Amino acid sequence: MATFSFPEMLLLSLVMGSFIAASAGDFHQEFELTWGNERAQILDGGKLLTLTLDKTSGSGFRSKNQYIFGRIDMQIKLVAGNSAGTVTAFYLSSEGPNHDEIDFEFLGNLSGDPYILHTNVYSQGKGDREQQFYLWFDPTKNFHTYSIVWNLQRIIFMVDDIPIRVFNNEESYGVPFPKNQPMKLYSSLWDADQWATRGGLVKTDWSKAPFKAYFRNFNANACTWSNGDSDCASETSGSVRNNVWRTQALDASGRRILRWVQKYFMVYNYCTDLKRFPQGRPRECRRSRFL
Repeated sequence: MATFSFPEMLLLSLVMGSFIAASAGDFHQEFELTWGNERAQILDGGKLLTLTLDKTSGSGFRSKNQYIFGRIDMQIKLVAGNSAGTVTAFYLSSEGPNHDEIDFEFLGNLSGDPYILHTNVYSQGKGDREQQFYLWFDPTKNFHTYSIVWNLQRIIFMVDDIPIRVFNNEESYGVPFPKNQPMKLYSSLWDADQWATRGGLVKTDWSKAPFKAYFRNFNANACTWSNGDSDCASETSGSVRNNVWRTQALDASGRRILRWVQKYFMVYNYCTDLKRFPQGRPRECRRSRFL
């Protein structure tokens, strides 16, 4: 892990102190509990949702709405203590064999070792675009905001409003980009000890079960999809909807922070895995420094 004696740390702290927290949504209205029976619970009048994993089963939920572009925010507090073998997933996905998907996955670890934040982008059924990061804080101590900004130009992954990854629309160069399939938001807590921690070398310690993750303050500033159309299509210029996400990109400050995160916290980047692509790197990896 890095030590923080450089100017970027000050810039980062300023940004972290100024991010706008997601407004509180009602989980009863926005989501349905999909598996795990009583292991998934909505509490505190719809303000809090918890997922639990034990040796019998994990649990999960999904949004009632489908979205086609927007900004999605969720505050999450991850499984504390020895979380090795567990995965907490938070992602957008369409359905079918040629589905699109935008992933956050949090790979648990032994007590005292950092979580790994795993990201991926699928378009038209093709993924294999993994980037992984350590976080600059303990994600089990407090809630932190994890955000997906998805527009026609790019996908931005953010943590507490800090950009960690950008996936640009490079369709003009033959790279598929998610833009035609509406997606629901999914989350789950499950046992993946066959691969999640050090490639499956560290197994889940069931004596520490049950494992629990917490969710609050969901916000979707997004276009919803219903009956084959987006509700954004009928919006007028006077709409109260915040449209910043429609063209959101990184300015010079954002690019600087992204470079800092990727320099000091990235632990895997498919674009630099030359053994994996002996015939040459994927096209999008040749197009941008910020992938």
